[in-house]
Amino acid sequence: MREVPVFLYHSVSDDPPPWIAPYTVTPATFRRQIDRIVDSGRPVVPLRRLVAAILGGPPLPPRAAVLTFDDGFADFYWTVAPLLAERGLPATLYVTVGAVHPPGGPPTGSLFPPADMLNWRQIGNLDTMGVEIGGHSVTHAQLDTVYGQRCTDEIVECKRRLEDALGHEVVAFAYPHGYSSPAVRRKVREAGWTSATAVENKFSSASDSVLRICRLMVRSDTPDHVFEDWIAGRGARIGPVPESLYTRLWRNYRRLRTAVGSPVGRPSNG
Repeated sequence: MREVPVFLYHSVSDDPPPWIAPYTVTPATFRRQIDRIVDSGRPVVPLRRLVAAILGGPPLPPRAAVLTFDDGFADFYWTVAPLLAERGLPATLYVTVGAVHPPGGPPTGSLFPPADMLNWRQIGNLDTMGVEIGGHSVTHAQLDTVYGQRCTDEIVECKRRLEDALGHEVVAFAYPHGYSSPAVRRKVREAGWTSATAVENKFSSASDSVLRICRLMVRSDTPDHVFEDWIAGRGARIGPVPESLYTRLWRNYRRLRTAVGSPVGRPSNG
């Protein structure tokens, strides 16, 4: 198993709120992209098969790809899921549980600006349909800039709420904004999550870190030729990738800005 493109999507909509628009693709674009993956001969496999291969289990079929979706926008239910079902494609949906609409009430709290998000009934239906439901924290905080019990609660409470709602274990986690640190990854492992995805904009592989799986983010401005390169296994490095000095400096800068009450970062970029 060489390069494995793990595609990361957010919203799929013709009319997204401005704050998520840079990370949104239109339904027509999404349909074209998944059809190109299928037509290329890349088999789309569940994330858990990649995780098993990384851990030394059965190898993936040649040229496998994985589809993942972050945050939990309602358009996944109305737009994405039918398109995937028509083509028999598996996917993992990472849910920010504080943004979920409970029956008859508002969400319990996230850092997202207003947007149309999934409700618990829809998440349960998607789970029944075979979509893997994963966790994306409680509030979508930058986990490597929060400490102690707050960081633990973001990770542990997310898992508890999902498992209470679905009635079974949930094991796949995605770091909000793609940000993690050795301490955050340790908390994720201790909470019982068996895999975690980052962003990195690199291909995954059989030697990738199971708690820092590389993904390729598909944005509104991702050129067609770049997406074609990803399908062909070109245009990006192959993970795992060691943390760079830039990553550590950027983390420290964000921690400093958070400490003085002026955090940096978009509302959602992973």
